[in-house]
Amino acid sequence: MQITAKMVSELRERTGAGMMDCKKALVQAEGDMEKAIEILREKGLAAAAKKAGRVAAEGVVETYITEDGKVGAVVEVNCETDFVGKNEDFVNLAKNLAKQAAYSTANTVEEILEEKYIADENMTVKEAITALIAKLGENMTFRRFERFNVENGVIMDYIHGGGRIAVMVQVEGATNEVAKEVAKELALQIAAANPLYLVKEDVPQEVIEKEREIYRQQALNEGKPEKVVEKMVEGRLQKYFKEVCLIEQLWIRDQDKTIRKFVEEKSKEANAELTVKKFVRFEKGEGIEKKEENFAEEVMKQTRA
Repeated sequence: MQITAKMVSELRERTGAGMMDCKKALVQAEGDMEKAIEILREKGLAAAAKKAGRVAAEGVVETYITEDGKVGAVVEVNCETDFVGKNEDFVNLAKNLAKQAAYSTANTVEEILEEKYIADENMTVKEAITALIAKLGENMTFRRFERFNVENGVIMDYIHGGGRIAVMVQVEGATNEVAKEVAKELALQIAAANPLYLVKEDVPQEVIEKEREIYRQQALNEGKPEKVVEKMVEGRLQKYFKEVCLIEQLWIRDQDKTIRKFVEEKSKEANAELTVKKFVRFEKGEGIEKKEENFAEEVMKQTRA
């Protein structure tokens, strides 16, 4: 069967593969478009496997909230370079995965990877990622997600720095404009102040004990008498809580007011007891150890290949 330029163009459009790869696949498939797609997928899988060892610390964090405002999700999707991180196909993948995570009932990334892809049910999420790896030539990973379900309240999201930081916060108690205003302000607070916990009770005991020991040693090193050391330790511990617990933090718009006080005041305005139920803050690449490459060595590797 004769392979026409139109057939090659259609296959390229559907798969994103190179022109010559599309032509070879069509020849191998004897003009069968679906079989040619399957052949390219198989080659894509092979290409993706070779790239899987590369460190993917760039990428984007993305959010999605359903139209009724009841469900939301935050995801982090990584790639190797900032260039691919800004690619339209990659950005669309992240948006689709955020939507997928919101509508899914899965509890782990591994479970979502096996689901039918929300943007194309002819493939799984894993296959969609693999196909894009083959197309763009970089390793990619769906690293993590967090899902929110609200009852009587609001979910608010905020993305900072073009996908560098994503925040989602859930405020229960009302669905009016005041509740939305509170959630919006809290999202900005979380992005800027980076709290680690919601309230003091959420701080693990081992973390508290570690901080106590650090403050105790600091006080002793300062030459403070033993009888005042414990009092200093407790004072510094309270300061620590104000730094790492959202409710205890000073509001970035008014440093004379804590977030707790801000929410209490807005509760009166909303005629409801507003409660901060949950929040998450994802920062792109946090905790991923980036491999330092020696440029000269990399060039030599390429010349030897």
